[in-house]
Amino acid sequence: MKMIRFPDGATVPALGQGSWMMAEQPSRRADEIAALRAGIDLGLTLIDTAEMYADGESERLVGEAIAGRRDAVFLVSKAYPQNASRARLAQACEASLARLGTDRFDLYLLHWRGRVPLAETVEAMEALVAAGKILRWGVSNLDTDDMAELVASGGGACATDQILYNLSRRGPEHDLAPWLADHGMPLMAYSPIEQGRLVGDKALGEIAADRGATPAQVALAWLLARDGVIAIPKAGTAAHVRDNRAAADLVLTAEDLARLDQAFPPPSAPVPLEML
Repeated sequence: MKMIRFPDGATVPALGQGSWMMAEQPSRRADEIAALRAGIDLGLTLIDTAEMYADGESERLVGEAIAGRRDAVFLVSKAYPQNASRARLAQACEASLARLGTDRFDLYLLHWRGRVPLAETVEAMEALVAAGKILRWGVSNLDTDDMAELVASGGGACATDQILYNLSRRGPEHDLAPWLADHGMPLMAYSPIEQGRLVGDKALGEIAADRGATPAQVALAWLLARDGVIAIPKAGTAAHVRDNRAAADLVLTAEDLARLDQAFPPPSAPVPLEML
């Protein structure tokens, strides 16, 4: 498995597991827990969640899935922007830790930018690091100007920016992705298959057929081939997790990449960061 390095030297697999939209249907709970556990077995040890997901129930589900295996997991969660203040972040973090049944996060993120000044969020994050509640912190859904402001506000220890990035959302390649690379920050790509919508693309399907793979595997392989990118697809079954893991072994050729560039052109000008 390709490994990605954070600025402090910590490494994680380039392919992790997301949990957005998990814990929303009780009938799926057992399958979702089995999927997360299967992913850990397959080396997909980075697991991403958030206090927002299913109003905290996603964190509880992840906590159940990793029970007894916490030390094998690189655990990531995210705080609402309204909770990212000096007064509220510690409380939000403690609540998330309690739902997950753990005493620390490997990575804790600001979910998106709100009204709390970035400098205040940086201070609150650093206080959590000092208290041992989080090992490192980062952000999500911040564009290039936001990232520059974050660093100028004392946020030089930011570990990553988690953003919407996939074949159909290549805007970050123009300026944000190079900025992150210049600052040694990995890019965490959420919705790497555009919540499944990419699998119906004709060009992607043709390449997949030529390679004996699925369209989703080609879309993931394209992301995994890029420097400094961590992809976090969500899979609700163990079989789906196994399909995702196979994408890490799929090596796309130069011709494949050229065909993908033709079908999904890279940006030629700045594109505002998109969100789902």
